[in-house]
Amino acid sequence: MLKPLAFAAAFLASTAAFAQAPDPLAKIGHIVVIFDENRSFDSMFGRFPGANGLANAGDRAIQIGPDGKPYTTLPQPVDSHIRAVDPRFPANLPNKPFDLARYVAISDKTGDMIHAFYHEQMQINGGRMDRYVAVSNGAGLAMGYYDTSKTQLWKLAKQFTLSDATFHSAFGGSFLNHAFLVCSCAFRFPEAPASMVAQVGPDGAMIENGQVTPDGHAVNTTQSVYLHDPKATDTTTLVPPQTMAHIGDRLDAKGVSWAWYSGGYDDAMAGKPGETFQFHHQPLAYFQNLAPGTPAQKAHLKDYKDFVRDAQAGTLPPVVFYKPIGALNEHPGYAEIATGDKHLAEVVAMLQKSPAYKDMLIVITYDENGGAWDHVAPPRRDKWGPGTRVPLVAVGPTVKTGYVDHTPYDFGSILRTIELRFGAAPVNEIDANAYPLVGLLK
Repeated sequence: MLKPLAFAAAFLASTAAFAQAPDPLAKIGHIVVIFDENRSFDSMFGRFPGANGLANAGDRAIQIGPDGKPYTTLPQPVDSHIRAVDPRFPANLPNKPFDLARYVAISDKTGDMIHAFYHEQMQINGGRMDRYVAVSNGAGLAMGYYDTSKTQLWKLAKQFTLSDATFHSAFGGSFLNHAFLVCSCAFRFPEAPASMVAQVGPDGAMIENGQVTPDGHAVNTTQSVYLHDPKATDTTTLVPPQTMAHIGDRLDAKGVSWAWYSGGYDDAMAGKPGETFQFHHQPLAYFQNLAPGTPAQKAHLKDYKDFVRDAQAGTLPPVVFYKPIGALNEHPGYAEIATGDKHLAEVVAMLQKSPAYKDMLIVITYDENGGAWDHVAPPRRDKWGPGTRVPLVAVGPTVKTGYVDHTPYDFGSILRTIELRFGAAPVNEIDANAYPLVGLLK
């Protein structure tokens, strides 16, 4: 991993250069963040020209087993649905990254893999990136990648800018990284039942996994007391109302309108969620000041159909977050890349036809790596992360064309970009110290 002081020095140098240059954010009037699911950078863009990809992996491509020795061959990939080896894959895959498409088409589903707070820290293994297979319920599947050069997202990356140094903000899964996207924080759950609390040793290493840390932070998938599966009737297991600041608060304080649009949201609020609606992908629904029935909830938390209407009418607010429903978000297990990629292309095309596109920055990224390996060690920020590298593609009239941006970012960078553009205060010190997405702008 990059040492904290080295990372801070690089940040300060870049910030000084930014301060002396003309403000590249001034031309932007709309920022749209599209948040897809569970893909590492190498698993999707490892063959992208000019990017830090698979060709640079070196020894980090060699995975070690539980005995501390390199695998002779990768353990056969596991299908999480049948909880057994996936017969589509051979049992003698070499101990290195392999092309998934030889066995499973990009339009078909693979198994899911564990992606959890303590597990990912063990997988990163101090920056050696060599325990993704050993600490996985997907076994060798963690080393699979796709050639995505025929996808629409790859085409957008070639036309505009691809970041090859964006890391998801917090170790683990979707729940915690969605929280970091809106508040640079972990949700508080101090009164969680003992059965939900992880057990860790004096060094912080996991002894027994859990959804909540010993000091009362929810880090693994947990639903909100406000918006949850109707079958979740034990309210003691639901995250209580959160009261810390979020990005919406900072924008409200400056009079800047914003919205979180989510596929399937209206049906979920009506108690009839779609089959792949993910309650833990709705981070703003955890906050007390956006509770169901409040004026703020009605003003800011909306459905995908509202996104379409506002984009077409030219009434999008200056800050937009869009969360596709599960079937369209590319999450392994219940979704695949091809369908989500088609949806992404449709959304971007819709935005490009919108009157608001003339001053729009579209940021397409993935909430976390989904347990998939990547060879680049993340920088060290704090006890929360960052985690593994994920793709980020920027699109818009002010974005550099045909460019690969090597600046280190995480989701705090997205918040910092929003804050700087609209004069909003940082949510906390994490996004205050994140480098904004100026390296990809003209």
